[in-house]
Amino acid sequence: MDRPPALRRLFDLPGVSDLEYQAILKRDFAEPEARAEHPAIEACSVANFGLTAEQAEDHPRPANWDRPERLPIPAQVAAFEAEGWDVTDDKRRPLRVLGHFNQQLWLAIRGVAGTLPFLPDDDRPDPWGSSLAAEAKRFRKR
Repeated sequence: MDRPPALRRLFDLPGVSDLEYQAILKRDFAEPEARAEHPAIEACSVANFGLTAEQAEDHPRPANWDRPERLPIPAQVAAFEAEGWDVTDDKRRPLRVLGHFNQQLWLAIRGVAGTLPFLPDDDRPDPWGSSLAAEAKRFRKR
């Protein structure tokens, strides 16, 4: 039985969790204007996607571009999941800083501009397999 591939989490990218924490503490940190005051937002964007939010806004879109970055946030969450990305927190709420990164992520996912960050494969053992192995070991001892 094949498991569906795990979603890649925006929250797990370097620097995003720190920015999300700041957005929890200070509500206006999630607003687009915060990028001018907080260079860490743009630095995180460049480090993870290879371009800033402004560069993403200015980048030309292909003729068939359906403008997913303009969808309401709940619709974007579902669309990102369809593309293999989880853009929510641990309570399944959209990240407050999603607006700082959604355009870059859309452009990178679709291969238009920027890059997708490398994340190593999850090498944690399958909990089902490990419990079966332990059970088999106990059975052999009987």
